[in-house]
Amino acid sequence: MWSGPRNISTALMRAWENRADTFVTDEPFYAYYLTNTDVDHPGRADIIRTQPTQWQEVAHRCTTGTATTETIHYQKHMTQHMLPTIKMDWLEKLVNIFLIRSPQAVASSYAKARPDLTASDLGFEQQHRLYQHVLNHVDSNPLVINSDDVRNHPEQALSAMCRKAGIAFDQAMLTWRKGRRESDGIWAPHWYKNVEDSTGFQPTTATPIELDETQTKIADLCQPYYDEMLSRCQKF
Repeated sequence: MWSGPRNISTALMRAWENRADTFVTDEPFYAYYLTNTDVDHPGRADIIRTQPTQWQEVAHRCTTGTATTETIHYQKHMTQHMLPTIKMDWLEKLVNIFLIRSPQAVASSYAKARPDLTASDLGFEQQHRLYQHVLNHVDSNPLVINSDDVRNHPEQALSAMCRKAGIAFDQAMLTWRKGRRESDGIWAPHWYKNVEDSTGFQPTTATPIELDETQTKIADLCQPYYDEMLSRCQKF
């Protein structure tokens, strides 16, 4: 699952982990991203200490799985972590699905945690680059899902993901218990408060979006990438 930040990606990870046949991986390229940028995220040192910092090792883990009894490996990837130095040939071994959300909504949510955001922080260009690679080299019809549709039509959206992966939908994906998981990244205390309090997907609400001038310009830079992927989005 390829998503930018602030986009219910952790809630989707909860849904998949609630299946008895699935294990999950949370943002495996985070340490590589931090090691190769000067981005100062909360918990930076701990993330680098506890995750592989070589992209080749991460890609190997993503394509070989682990010694578990579960048969499905769900991977939550943040597109902003995918630096241009990471080769993408390993994506052919995965089922690649793309989760999108409007740049204005992402920028508004992200700015509450890190006001000095950049377009690169939001991952839209990186997501578009990944999508184009998958479209041209891996899958002629990649599945694109809008996060609003997941929230408003969770069973339909999750069923579409399952069909794409060639597996049966499981009702257990619709609800989960509150709290943290052992599978959550070490950064969870900084970012996962809302999902830790949740037990399922909540419908969208008409919440006003307020952006300052700089944030508006950043959202505008991301808009063309979002618009193209929105035009290819699965409709429900």
